Amino acid sequence: MAPGPTPLPPEVIAAAAQQMQFARTPTFVAAQEDAIASLRRVAQTEQGEPLIFAATGSGAMASAVTNLVAPGQKVIMASCGNFGERWVKIAADHGVEVVHLAFAWGSQVDPAAVATAVADHPDAEVVFTTQSETSTGVVNDIKAIREAAGDRIIVVDAVSGFGVVDLPMDAWDIDVIVTGSQKGLMTPPGLGIAIAGPRALERADELGSGGYYFGWKRTLDGQNTGRTPFTPAVSLVFQLQVALARIEAEGLDAVFERHRILGRACREGVRALGLEVLADENPEAGVVTGVLAPSETDGKAIMSQLKAQSQIQVAGGQGDLSGKIFRIGHCGWFSFYDILTTLSALELALAALGRDVEVGAGVSAAQRVMAAAAAG
Repeated sequence: MAPGPTPLPPEVIAAAAQQMQFARTPTFVAAQEDAIASLRRVAQTEQGEPLIFAATGSGAMASAVTNLVAPGQKVIMASCGNFGERWVKIAADHGVEVVHLAFAWGSQVDPAAVATAVADHPDAEVVFTTQSETSTGVVNDIKAIREAAGDRIIVVDAVSGFGVVDLPMDAWDIDVIVTGSQKGLMTPPGLGIAIAGPRALERADELGSGGYYFGWKRTLDGQNTGRTPFTPAVSLVFQLQVALARIEAEGLDAVFERHRILGRACREGVRALGLEVLADENPEAGVVTGVLAPSETDGKAIMSQLKAQSQIQVAGGQGDLSGKIFRIGHCGWFSFYDILTTLSALELALAALGRDVEVGAGVSAAQRVMAAAAAG
């Protein structure tokens, strides 16, 4: 129940069991083309170009920085957690000047502050931000941030939110979405994906600063000719193809709604146990729930008790939140039963740690959310 790498559907596991394919065979080329077409549909874009790297989501993030910004140029980066701050670290490593809008962990990025920064820094032509901040559970209002960014190119880290929270690339005029295979896409770690729109690709071509491996033009040219410039992660691409087919079979709207219900049920469940959720209530927060540990109990102790007592793994807090929160993931191949089982185990773990818990309270609260959703 951690927010990545997430569990794999059986058919995704099976897709890795076939004999290895040479990357130039028609079978692999067709699988990659199919996966690219599916990525476009999940991103809800006709013009965006999905670029697949044998990397992680952080590799896709690095590719966005190196292709869109030359050393010495200025950018605006709006963060509200650990992974938003990763943008800043990548940029610093690339020699980029950063206007860093740092919001408190657990809060959202303020679009008004982005608009002010854009007005104050006309030479900052690219804005970077995060859709789903995995370290806290916050989901930002990307539509509002896009509008606040005006005519600037905007790059969105959707590593944990892609395929989980609605992010219509064309309708919202998003220039770049970056993601990874191991969360909402229900595929093992190892694929970093950058979906770049026309303005971003044009800027990358002009700068020519993408680097030898992460250069977008080289990658796109290779994909378009069926000859990837470097050895692709063959098995992972086959698995991604199957996972994307599962998403499309369920239907995008249904996938987004399932995650909304999972997130709401999880939050109501933990609140019924007298615990607090870190982030403010947001109906789109279906990726991960950050739960504040009771003042008398270390969050790590709750994690350890869950693992020892019920064999359920959740994630801990990062940075200053280490030991103060634990995180329950529900992005990807999760069902309502996973949430109910986890809440039941959490009740028992808290009781074992000496907290006065009404057994069944969390599960009942979650069930009420699910029943209301089923009733329409």
